[in-house]
Amino acid sequence: MCRWLAYSGDEIFLEDLLFKPEHSLVEQSQHATEAKVATNGDGFGVGWYGQQEEPGLYREIMPAWNDCNLRHLARQIKSSHFFAHVRASTGTATSRANCHPFAYENWMGMHNGQVGGYEQLRRPLEAHISDCHYLNRMGTTDSEALFYMLFCLGLEENPVKAICRMVSTVETLQKEKEITAPFRCTMAITDGKRLFSLRHASDSYAPSLYWQKQEGRLVVVSEPLSVDRTGWNKVPESHVLISEGSEVLDIVSIQ
Repeated sequence: MCRWLAYSGDEIFLEDLLFKPEHSLVEQSQHATEAKVATNGDGFGVGWYGQQEEPGLYREIMPAWNDCNLRHLARQIKSSHFFAHVRASTGTATSRANCHPFAYENWMGMHNGQVGGYEQLRRPLEAHISDCHYLNRMGTTDSEALFYMLFCLGLEENPVKAICRMVSTVETLQKEKEITAPFRCTMAITDGKRLFSLRHASDSYAPSLYWQKQEGRLVVVSEPLSVDRTGWNKVPESHVLISEGSEVLDIVSIQ
């Protein structure tokens, strides 16, 4: 399972979350404590909003802890809204195109988890991606497929409803194909202003997802960035955390 973080609030340097905390995301890339595997070394990526409407992306196939360019960039880039992701592959190739986050126009998304039986579901899932969005699908992961599916399911009009439809579509297809392996997922989606953070599983083992609000800052993470869990809140299973800036607007059920 991968590890990720989403930040929104006052402008900060990327290194303030990627490197500085005692259990920073880069630390989690080697020593994750709430994932199936402790090491997430199959590539990484960061996506941030700056002076342009579209996010900037930096994705690489080497482990996050072994890329000096990431450390240099994180020391220089400031943003009020950014994503970061360290990858543990669930079977697809280690390639730049398969590294998160994924971006389309002003939208950005990333994912942790797995669609059970994806080999059988890849083609029917991709049927829910419109032609114009499919042209931008460069990789082979279930994560990227889920991201582009959302646009066909109404992401730009109603993100929460689109997320609900995506989950329902995956689980309906699994039932039709008699796939018993679960769909487990945490996912972050943003339009550059609002953030939608999903935690869900078709069984009772949803991947971990936490959020913490401090003055002017909101962080959503796979694992807390500190050993002390004080102030960290779990996103409930089968819920979407909706936020804008540093404010949590709502936490809604998708069932």
